[in-house]
Amino acid sequence: MEKTFTTMKQPRRRQSIDSGDKSFTCDQCGKSFTSKGNLKRHQGIHTGFKPFSCDQCGKTFTQNGHLKQHQLIHTGFKPFSCDQCGKTFTGSSGLKQHQLIHTGFDPFSCDQCGMAFTQSRNLKRHQLIHTGFDRFGCDQCGISFTQNANLKRHQLIHTGFKPFSCDECGMAFTQSRNLKRHQLIHTGFKPFSCDQCGKTFTRSSGLKQHQLIHTGFKPFSCDQCGKTFTWRSGLKQHQLIHTGFKPFSCDQCGMAFTQSGSLKKHQLIHTGFKPFSCDQCGMAFTQSGSLKQHQLIHTGFKPFSCDQCGKTFTGSSGLKQHQLIHTGFKPFSCDQCGKAFTSKRNLKGHQLIHTGFKPFSGGQCGMAFALQID
Repeated sequence: MEKTFTTMKQPRRRQSIDSGDKSFTCDQCGKSFTSKGNLKRHQGIHTGFKPFSCDQCGKTFTQNGHLKQHQLIHTGFKPFSCDQCGKTFTGSSGLKQHQLIHTGFDPFSCDQCGMAFTQSRNLKRHQLIHTGFDRFGCDQCGISFTQNANLKRHQLIHTGFKPFSCDECGMAFTQSRNLKRHQLIHTGFKPFSCDQCGKTFTRSSGLKQHQLIHTGFKPFSCDQCGKTFTWRSGLKQHQLIHTGFKPFSCDQCGMAFTQSGSLKKHQLIHTGFKPFSCDQCGMAFTQSGSLKQHQLIHTGFKPFSCDQCGKTFTGSSGLKQHQLIHTGFKPFSCDQCGKAFTSKRNLKGHQLIHTGFKPFSGGQCGMAFALQID
């Protein structure tokens, strides 16, 4: 007698997954899923219902799996490490996302400026820059942001609260990731280099931002003076010059600045600390960028020339500054006496005359001056 067998019917859910059929669609955003359970979990995003909360920090999640993944942060356990730079991650997905940085593969590119990203969500955030959609504004200085998280980070500047400090130089930061980036300065590790000029960077984002300089693409222009910028953030920072709003002031001489970074650089003048010195003439500087600019003097290399008088310069900024002489345009004026200048630096130097502050003294006679002549 011939044996007969009945074929076991495959579960409907298994069939839909194997076939790739996504018949369950979210009625709010249109995203589709292979199972009803996945759809329900997804819909928790729209309702805001997050039943799973962390007992250490209180952060809530829509799924228990996401909570477990998050809790690894508190344990410090990161079993997945990058074989190129050693960075560790709590999950394999984070590692895979990170590894794209080393390959240089950025599949998501902006159709307006060409900037590329490893993740679609980063592209979406970036595209808000071009739309001008800034719904989160700072109530202290008026700077606006596309994301609430960026606004909160920015507001820490006004409070002065910097809980993360470097154990080598004492420099403090509002965010732990900024501290980590800073610490790379002490190690000297810069794995990302520009293929046009050889300049190296600690982060791939820094390299990408730098590479726009070589393209000359500056889509953001100031509606008051016409100056153009490669980044919208640079334009916003520049526009503070026209408003005259300078929230960061020096507690020693009263000089005010639009950026906290500019204030910090200025304060080095009072300390006299110049960690960057030239190995040819011994001249010291407060910033590495100033040292590099100075070193071009010894090479004699001046690739930027004026098309009106032929004068050459080591940097493009020097050429631009010089060209204002031919136009007669002096956009920076003193609010006390009305004297105008072609550069902000010369205006600041002039304003010291009105304060009476003379930080530079002669070595032999002790006479004090408002300006330092290099």
